[in-house]
Amino acid sequence: MKKLFLLSILLCFVAAGLAATTALNGQWIGTLKTGDGNEYPLQYNFKVDGDKLTGTVRGPHGDLPINDGQIHGSVFSFDVSLDKMLLIHTGKIYPDSIGLDIECDETKAHTVLKRN
Repeated sequence: MKKLFLLSILLCFVAAGLAATTALNGQWIGTLKTGDGNEYPLQYNFKVDGDKLTGTVRGPHGDLPINDGQIHGSVFSFDVSLDKMLLIHTGKIYPDSIGLDIECDETKAHTVLKRN
């Protein structure tokens, strides 16, 4: 009985993790607010295949490919190259949004994305 209970709990965690990864698929939008008061619209198009994350980011500089994308349960990460800058993204999937941290050199920003 104890084994069955533990197996049931394990299956619930696996199902929740799979639901989170497939929930990331699709188009997400948000706004990046900078320290100088500027706002930039952002659009992310995510595609999940197992633990790999691909897609594009649309911003002021056009469409940029997602590189080195990984997803583990409800957390994910990827990089975007813009000219000679590397923008490191880390995020967490929530039921109705994505919390996304963006880092470039020593500058950090946070934004919230909503499904489009």
